[in-house]
Amino acid sequence: MMTERQITAFRQVMRLGSVTAAAKALSVSQPAISRVISELEMDLGFPLFERRAGKLFPTQDAHCLASEVERMFYGLDRLDQFAREMRGLHHSTLAIATLPMVSFRIVPRALSRFLKSHEGIRVTHNVHNSPRIVDQVAAGQADLGVAQLPPGRTDVLRLASWRTHCVVVLPAGHPLADRAVLGPRDLKDSPLVVLSSQTVTAGYVTERFDRAGITPKVAIESQPSFSACGLVVEGAGISIIDPFTPAIFPETLLRSVPFEPAIPFDVHLLAHAEKALSRSAQMFAETFMNTMDAMESAARIAPEA
Repeated sequence: MMTERQITAFRQVMRLGSVTAAAKALSVSQPAISRVISELEMDLGFPLFERRAGKLFPTQDAHCLASEVERMFYGLDRLDQFAREMRGLHHSTLAIATLPMVSFRIVPRALSRFLKSHEGIRVTHNVHNSPRIVDQVAAGQADLGVAQLPPGRTDVLRLASWRTHCVVVLPAGHPLADRAVLGPRDLKDSPLVVLSSQTVTAGYVTERFDRAGITPKVAIESQPSFSACGLVVEGAGISIIDPFTPAIFPETLLRSVPFEPAIPFDVHLLAHAEKALSRSAQMFAETFMNTMDAMESAARIAPEA
């Protein structure tokens, strides 16, 4: 069986044309190369070179073998190149699923920064509601998710969590638009555009109005939050939603006022509970965390909070 040492010596002799050049390239003595070539011929059972006047002349068999050796080294070189590309994440994929509230500015900002350093990654970004996002992460259909998380889900892992607080969104010319804060009693006569009853926010809104002894005037139930904002702009009512979505609308159309008593809007960066993150997912997770941490209206909280 041919050894790596024999193949390397043979390749250098064939490529460089002499034992002397091969010995110099491999930093060994000329007799050592000659000895290795002789051992190779003995192992193969046929000559590779004709020896004339102290020189080696390749036989036809040598040329055939050299072609096969070069194909082998090409394969090794290609494998090495592929491994280097993998190190640079050029063959990686990343699938993320996020709430609409972070899909307008936060995720695009994070992805833009991330892809400037990792151009070869193929990214899939889908926008869903929280239950769908959590299910996708738990099923391995998304590497990372950004969503609200209902109690009792143990099939996903919270990598990081942030707390924001809901705001009241009103048309810019609304009589309450310039108030410093608004509560249930201020909104008791106003038609409301509420989020879907399946959302965490809708539960909080119902609870806050119940505590105040007020029955909200629900005009429309809408989902997601940017749809609610669009309805508010058109005068269909006012809404209580996350603080990020109203920011995509100009202040000439929409105003945001803090709601009291405060309604938390917690979002979590989620991963599968048992599967290890890919390197691309790990790196994007760090970029997303840094981007979220830079948002003034969001504060990092302990995952168990």
